Amino acid sequence: MRRPGLEPGFLPREVPPTAGLPVRVSELFGPLAPDLPALAAQFLGVEEVGISASGSAALVLILQTLRRLRARRQVIVPAYTCPLVVLAVVQCGLQPVVCDVAPGSFELDPDHLAALSGPDTLAVLPTHLGGRVARLYPVLAVARAAGAFVVEDAAQAFGARVQAQAHAQALVAAPAGTQSVGLAGDAGFFSFAAGKGLSLYEGGAWLARDAALRAEIAATARQLQTPAWGFEAWRSLQLLGLALCYRPRMLPYVYGLPLRRAVRRGQLAQAVGDVFDLPIPLHPVGAWRRAVGARALRRLPAFQAALAQQAQRRLPQLARLPGVTVLGYAPADAAEGGTAGDGAYQGLWPFFMLLLPTPAQRDAALAALWPRGLGVTRLFIHALPDYAYLRPWLPVQNCPHARDLAARMLTISNSPWLDDAGFARIVAELERCLR
Repeated sequence: MRRPGLEPGFLPREVPPTAGLPVRVSELFGPLAPDLPALAAQFLGVEEVGISASGSAALVLILQTLRRLRARRQVIVPAYTCPLVVLAVVQCGLQPVVCDVAPGSFELDPDHLAALSGPDTLAVLPTHLGGRVARLYPVLAVARAAGAFVVEDAAQAFGARVQAQAHAQALVAAPAGTQSVGLAGDAGFFSFAAGKGLSLYEGGAWLARDAALRAEIAATARQLQTPAWGFEAWRSLQLLGLALCYRPRMLPYVYGLPLRRAVRRGQLAQAVGDVFDLPIPLHPVGAWRRAVGARALRRLPAFQAALAQQAQRRLPQLARLPGVTVLGYAPADAAEGGTAGDGAYQGLWPFFMLLLPTPAQRDAALAALWPRGLGVTRLFIHALPDYAYLRPWLPVQNCPHARDLAARMLTISNSPWLDDAGFARIVAELERCLR
């Protein structure tokens, strides 16, 4: 007999949509030191990392700082990215400006970016989407010519690295070796939300290349992040719940059932968690949650290495699907895990982003795979101008390449809980839909 509320063919296990590092119950207990900021800085190989209430809160801190340093109003964002980026810009009293992405890519279209940039451009926000590292030289060149800052959205890329020389043409000086994403531009931010590589249930981090700018952002954080003990207590309970429920046999109930209910009702933005409210909370992360994150962070390098190895086994199978593009993957680059074919970009693989030949084929694949608990889903439902609740700040506009991504993309989890048999089922269903 089928369990009530579960779709036909649903497994009694659920694969999460992205490969987050599970919090161990043992990591909920122990000494409060060493603290997360120091360990995060060591992990990234930087001098200082600031911890914030969320990735979007980190963006608010950065933008409020830049606004104080330079009297400009416009912030250019990709047309295909998380809607929270727009809300963070609005919360700072700034004007979001949407730039289309390049064809078949999540990276900013350089020509459109150049046309949008001008004397009122405060910052440009390229995105390292899904842990894949964006090529930033064109963005850096346009932003520098306009006198604008570059803020790297690395929400899903905590631990991704790049050869510093890959962006050397746009920097005054580039050190040898690899460096964390977030350092080619002026600042960058990461997310520690539930299901991300490292999670405090909700949290984030920021960094900046220049020591003076780091000091300015830290001053902004001290000014704007006011303690909210009740909210922190709620977040602590949510982190405890994450530690208990982020496992294959609990996820069907806390994640899978709400997802399938929303899909049945046609509430797709709610299904993938694309609907957000203002204001974005700004408060310090409590000592206990920072300590839990610090203990979990010790396991993150090995976890990411295992995901990279799994990805290298599975990427060739996806790349062989007729007419399918795996965003951020070039077969010649498989050994390095990069995106540019030269080993310069060492991104992460929390999930795979597949661009199918037609929207109809993508929709057919989702109809077959989305309900089955195999970690197949959509990333963002719309291009930014097509979210109704963003209309007060974003006029309807032409961004055909971003709309094409939204219409043809699906994602496949790279979670270690997706075993080879489950992955084979996904590949077989995709082959059927592509005939």
